[in-house]
Amino acid sequence: MTLEALFQPLTVGAVHLSHRVVMAPLTRMRSRQPGDVPQGMNAVYYGQRASAGGLVITEATDITEQARGYPGAPGCYSPEQIAGWRTVTDAVHAKGGFIFLQIWHTGRISHSSMQPGGGVPVAPSAVAAPGTHFTRSFESVPFETPRPLTGAEIAGIVGDFAQAARNAREAGFDGVEIHGANGYLIDQFLRDGTNKRTDGYGGPIANRVRFLTEIVDAVVGVVGADRVGVRLSPWGTFNGMEDSDTGALFDVVATELGRRGLAYMHLVEPRADQSSDTNALHPNAPDASSRFKPKFGGVLIAAGGFTGETAARAIESGTVDAVAFGRLFIANPDLPERLRTGASLNRYDRSTFYGGDEHGYTDYPALQQQAAE
Repeated sequence: MTLEALFQPLTVGAVHLSHRVVMAPLTRMRSRQPGDVPQGMNAVYYGQRASAGGLVITEATDITEQARGYPGAPGCYSPEQIAGWRTVTDAVHAKGGFIFLQIWHTGRISHSSMQPGGGVPVAPSAVAAPGTHFTRSFESVPFETPRPLTGAEIAGIVGDFAQAARNAREAGFDGVEIHGANGYLIDQFLRDGTNKRTDGYGGPIANRVRFLTEIVDAVVGVVGADRVGVRLSPWGTFNGMEDSDTGALFDVVATELGRRGLAYMHLVEPRADQSSDTNALHPNAPDASSRFKPKFGGVLIAAGGFTGETAARAIESGTVDAVAFGRLFIANPDLPERLRTGASLNRYDRSTFYGGDEHGYTDYPALQQQAAE
């Protein structure tokens, strides 16, 4: 089939894209230490993957020291980090691309070795995640039971998201994506499997959605609704997530976001196995995009196991407006051009996804390099 649908222009809030092949946010854990500062190889990496009129979404970025959950993940709260990110945005803009900063707080998906003063991670409730996680020194240990946030602390985190958005604009980003997916702090508030609160942030769906909408409103107040996106993962189970009525919950979430006129909503489809290398879809999993796009009413970006063909088909069907690619973008810095021309794709090396140096990061060849060899 033709992939023409991927190469139609699209207005996404304040930016006007020339194509619909989006680079998904991808944790790579390669910031300069100490300080979690974006560095030269990060600018090279993002610059390689920028294209004229294309949208790049950065890896998840800590809004504060307390937000940290992965060793080597970058932040956007210190002057050094803001300056480091400026080199990244300059590299993307030099190619004619657009770039949004994904901002997050990991909540319980952290370890005391990464927390200020060695404190335990925070969450809506004292419910530990299953399995193991990294320490600051990359040791694998069982998750700790988090400490429930107080009301005052919740308000402070809302303010931290707003400040991170302000810092992102200072660093030259075209907008921000609020990370509400994959079992991190916002998702922990949304789902009743992790949110056992009895105050105004727990219990009924309207209460559990409040933390997200307060963050969105605070960020919109800083950068404007047309420069804000939100990423969600309905039915996602990563990091031990579950909810008693996922459909009803995200019906409300999508409706509330739609009322705010955001640049886009970004959904991680539950159909794909992120640990698989086959891009095989689970046929019985719900289709999040077709259910929640009508509730949202605006631009919808979908991610999760797409190929060029399935992405084009989804856009043609009207259930999505653009598609974010992750692993394929890791190995193919010029992915939009490869999809447009039907060129073969480089294979990615999963062993180099997290941490390390330029190997498996900036050394994947582009088409021009391969033609010259």
